[in-house]
Amino acid sequence: MTATALITGVGGQDGVHLARRLLAAGQRVVGTVQPGIPVGLLPYLDGVEIVEHDLTDTDGFAGLVDRHDPATIYNLASFTSVHASWSNQDEVFAVNSDAVVRMLDVLAGSSRRFFHASSSEIFGPGAANPQTESTPLNPGNPYGESKARAHEAVAAARAAGLFASTGILYSHESPLRGEQFVTRKITKAAVEIAAGKRDVLTLGNLDVSRDWGAASDFVEAMQLVTDHDKPGDFIIATGTSHSLRSFVELVFELAGINDAWSHIEQDEALLRPVDQPGLVGDPSHARATLGWEASTSFEALVHLMVSADQRRLASGVDESADYLSDV
Repeated sequence: MTATALITGVGGQDGVHLARRLLAAGQRVVGTVQPGIPVGLLPYLDGVEIVEHDLTDTDGFAGLVDRHDPATIYNLASFTSVHASWSNQDEVFAVNSDAVVRMLDVLAGSSRRFFHASSSEIFGPGAANPQTESTPLNPGNPYGESKARAHEAVAAARAAGLFASTGILYSHESPLRGEQFVTRKITKAAVEIAAGKRDVLTLGNLDVSRDWGAASDFVEAMQLVTDHDKPGDFIIATGTSHSLRSFVELVFELAGINDAWSHIEQDEALLRPVDQPGLVGDPSHARATLGWEASTSFEALVHLMVSADQRRLASGVDESADYLSDV
C-alpha cells in the first residue's frame, strides 16, 4: 500500500522540494496551501494533491488527517518573515506556535509521525557558535519566540509518546526562494543589472553572516528524520558561515558584473530591530544519527540561483519545472 505524506505549506520553497522528493520515492503526497492565495510555485507540484487549509483551523486539520490517513505529517507552513514578525505578533504566534500545539493534540495517541520545521532563530543573537541541540533557547524576536514555543510543544508531545521530531533549520536557499527574501532579491537584481534592466540594488545590513545551505539537501534531512527509528531534535545546517557581502560579490560575479559595490545602496529602513550577526549550526548529531550532511557547496548553490534567474529573465516565465533541472 502506498504511504501518504501530508505537507502543510507545500506551496513554499521547502514544501515543493520535499513534495518532489517524496513523490520520486513513490509516496502519495497531499499538500496544503492558504485559502484564496495563488500558488506561485504550482508548476513544480505536478502529482501533488493540493488542498486549501487554514493552519489555525484545528477541525479542518483533523478532517484532513481522517480523510487522507497520512503516515507522516510535515509541518512546513509558518509565518516566515523575521522583520515583519515585530508588527504582526498576534498572527505569528497563532500560526507558528498555537496551531502547532493543536495539531499535536489532534495526533496524540496515534502512530503517525510528525515533523516540525523549527528555526535557528530559537537560539537568539547571543548564542555561542556553533549551536547544538542542547543549546538553550533564547530567541531575540517574535518569530524566534513563536518557533521556540512550538519547539517545546513538540518535545512535550514526544515525551507523551507521539513520534514527533523537529528539524532546527538554518538558512537555506534554492532557485525557488521568494523575492521577499534578501538572497533572491540579490540574485534577481544582479541579473537585471547585468542585462541593463536596472542600475541599483538597495539592501539593509551587510555586516551579517549566515550558515547557508541548499533546500534540496535540507528536505533530504527531513525525510531521514521521519524515517529514523526514534524521534528527536536535529540541527540541519552546513556548519560553515558566509557573509552577506561575500554572497553579494559571488552573485554579481556569476552574473557577469565585476564592480558589484558600484550598484549597491544601503537603506537603514531595511535593518531588523535585532539581528543575529552569524549563527552557525553543528550538524554532527544529524551526521552521526541519520548519516546526513550537506552536499551542495555555497558556490554551487549560488550558481543555481543565479542561473535560474537568468533563465527567468530570458524566457519571461516566472516559474517552470525546468528551473530545477540541475537541482
